[in-house]
Amino acid sequence: MTDTNDNGLSRPMPDENPMSEGGLRAPAHYGPLRKLWWWFDFIILVKLARLRFIGILVAIGLVIVFWDTLFAYYDKCTRSAGKEQVASSDHEWFCPMHPSVIRDNSKDKCPICFMPLSKRKKGQATDEALPPGIVNRVQLSPYRVVLAGIQTWTVEYVPLTKKITTVGSVEFDERLQKQVAARVKGRIDTLFVNQTGEMVRAGDVLASIYSPDLVVAVQSLLNAHNNRNEVSLRLNREKLQLLDIDDNQMDEILRTGKANTHLKIRSPIDGHVLKKYVKEGQYVDEGMPLYDVADLSTVWIQAQIYEEDLAFLPPQERFHKKTPDKKGGLPITATTRAYPNERFDGTLTFVYPHVDQDSRTVTVRFELDNPGHKLYPGTSATVELDVLPKQLSILAKTPSAQLEKGRVLAVPESAVIDTGSQQIVYREASPGEYEGVKVALGPRMVGPEGVPFFPVLSGLESGNRVVTAGSFLVDAETRLNPAAGSIYFGGSGLNKPGQSSSVRPSTPDDEEAKVKANIARLTTEADRRAATAQHFCAIRQDTRLGAMGTPFKVMLKGQPVFLC
Repeated sequence: MTDTNDNGLSRPMPDENPMSEGGLRAPAHYGPLRKLWWWFDFIILVKLARLRFIGILVAIGLVIVFWDTLFAYYDKCTRSAGKEQVASSDHEWFCPMHPSVIRDNSKDKCPICFMPLSKRKKGQATDEALPPGIVNRVQLSPYRVVLAGIQTWTVEYVPLTKKITTVGSVEFDERLQKQVAARVKGRIDTLFVNQTGEMVRAGDVLASIYSPDLVVAVQSLLNAHNNRNEVSLRLNREKLQLLDIDDNQMDEILRTGKANTHLKIRSPIDGHVLKKYVKEGQYVDEGMPLYDVADLSTVWIQAQIYEEDLAFLPPQERFHKKTPDKKGGLPITATTRAYPNERFDGTLTFVYPHVDQDSRTVTVRFELDNPGHKLYPGTSATVELDVLPKQLSILAKTPSAQLEKGRVLAVPESAVIDTGSQQIVYREASPGEYEGVKVALGPRMVGPEGVPFFPVLSGLESGNRVVTAGSFLVDAETRLNPAAGSIYFGGSGLNKPGQSSSVRPSTPDDEEAKVKANIARLTTEADRRAATAQHFCAIRQDTRLGAMGTPFKVMLKGQPVFLC
């Protein structure tokens, strides 16, 4: 709305609506109460609503950031001075389960197991001597067990084999190689096998030789037969046998009465011709080689074994007998690049009695059947030896019944921590409590499904549960590796007195399982039954017996009483 002044100019009229007023001031014609309402509506209800929410969020953030400080001031203001317990200069509070946790305030709890702290004099020794073979001990809260991904495995007798893998080359069986030589002087008239590599059968004619000496010998045989001179006949037959003339041929000569002027050279074995030394028409002397023939029904594989694996091979005496012990040889399996999906079975038949100084290996020989002649001499082959537990002298203390089945008390490879000077396996003493056990282990072997295992020589028993996943993190918690412990577990035990941990459990502790495990650690069955019947601790009536560790037995008036 507008109004006209004395000069005829128009001017705006005041709007009755207060919300139309511009700027940060109330309308001039408002009274005091109405101006107060205008400012309240402007600041709180309308104009600055967003600033109000921002202020609320800032206030909430400050409370969250300074919550510990505010809680400490509140606790200080509300704490009763008469009931406050503050450690004197001679006392301190510690966790009985984790003596490394020390506090100056009795109201704190152990950041690991969240148990109330106990009072002791400063400098008082509370660490118990660890049993023989136990290098350390640690207890973890359920939250940390879940955080570390700890998994356990029960130690038991497992079927194992020691696998040794090597690479060798296929060779001819030297015992099945023959050389065919001329028995008499003469001229080679015909070569029935005239090329290298040709397959022959035993008795096949290889060549024909004309020999004047053979003619004289056959004529002498006929003369002795015609004169009925038995002595001369016998001597001439023996002479022809030495010339490789068999009885059938001699009988044929005597029946027909004709002298054989050609000597037929026959193959002594089934096989193929490795080498041909002569040509047709060539004159040969007695003893001159004609052919080399090899039988491929059986082949050898020559391979090298490192000297570290010699202890797993049979003793040398087995290979130096006049009659080799083939049945007692180690079974082996070979594969070749030509037939990668086909496995050839054989045995270890010989170990050379010396080590090569350059390669630090010893040569071994395997004998294999060659069905279909698929194993070509000269090709390479990968060989796997399976050494059974009963063949290892280091496992002699294993019960014979288990050894005959090929079973050995063993732990998975993932459970073993090798520090260089000792081998440690973490055993679960009770739920959440782990002991580092020093063990003596045998050679690395292979179990079911190819899982690597180590035979246990000492340190563990059948039925023990060992950590297989997360063992390195448990080892870090024992402060063998403090840096890893601080990364994965918050560095428990390294806090300063008065400084509490912020770790909170996300998984409830299985008290029933802990009680059963701790009672099971008692030495006799009678003690275990008595502890189970007692149910509660004799000192702390509200605490289950076994919830704070293995119960301690005392005798009162001839009756056993267990303390927590």
